[in-house]
Amino acid sequence: MDAMELLWPLESDSTASTLSDTDLLSFYSYPEPLNAPYIRANLASTVNGNVAAAGQSAGIASHADRILFGRLRRLADVILVGAETVRAEDCRGARRRDDVRAFRLARGQSEVPPVAVVSASANLRPDSRLFTDTYVPPIVLTTEAAPKENVARLRAAGGDVLIAGETRLDIDRLNEIFAARGLMRVLCEGGPTLLGSLIAARAVDELCLTITPFVGGAQNLSAGPEVEPSAMQLVSVLTSEGSLLLRYRRDDEAPSPQRAGK
Repeated sequence: MDAMELLWPLESDSTASTLSDTDLLSFYSYPEPLNAPYIRANLASTVNGNVAAAGQSAGIASHADRILFGRLRRLADVILVGAETVRAEDCRGARRRDDVRAFRLARGQSEVPPVAVVSASANLRPDSRLFTDTYVPPIVLTTEAAPKENVARLRAAGGDVLIAGETRLDIDRLNEIFAARGLMRVLCEGGPTLLGSLIAARAVDELCLTITPFVGGAQNLSAGPEVEPSAMQLVSVLTSEGSLLLRYRRDDEAPSPQRAGK
């Protein structure tokens, strides 16, 4: 693994310190104990704030971003993604590697985290890699309004199809589903529409944002209706090969910018 340097926070008399692979996994561990699902969002953007090139996030990813991507997956109980991302990037299931398997089993987790896809219409291809190239069946979070034939098709393909809302995703219902299955460490990998929904519901507990050393690309970090800004607290800043790896946690105690200005 290429060196990850911790820039902040530091001891008062320290300079930047290098984190080993073991350090990185410990550094990004979820809070414990967890009595409810903890949603961590992970995404990368260019310097000018775009999250994709040619329709895919891989087009703007840096090596440091790929390293963090893999390490955060090791720590997660479930990987949450939107249907748009699955279709655009032909997502597959998480890989089953012996070293990762041993690490997860030692922590009391499943060998491989399932991928949970949000699709209000259950409009996913049953012959896509999400269903055909996976070690564990995907979870499909859909709605009561989804066409019955779509639901039946995905279940026939092996998908674990669950209702998580009437006509759109209900975040409370999503959390209930995850909690009932012991999936407390949630890793959201986008895309913008799903992230926008989580932000609107104030459901993002933590956000890991890697700023890669590129400009250009397309798509904003999140999409959806405008919502009142809510505060996030900067937790750490790392750097590697020109990338900045920022981590924020939700700060329920801080006033919003609008309230603070009144």
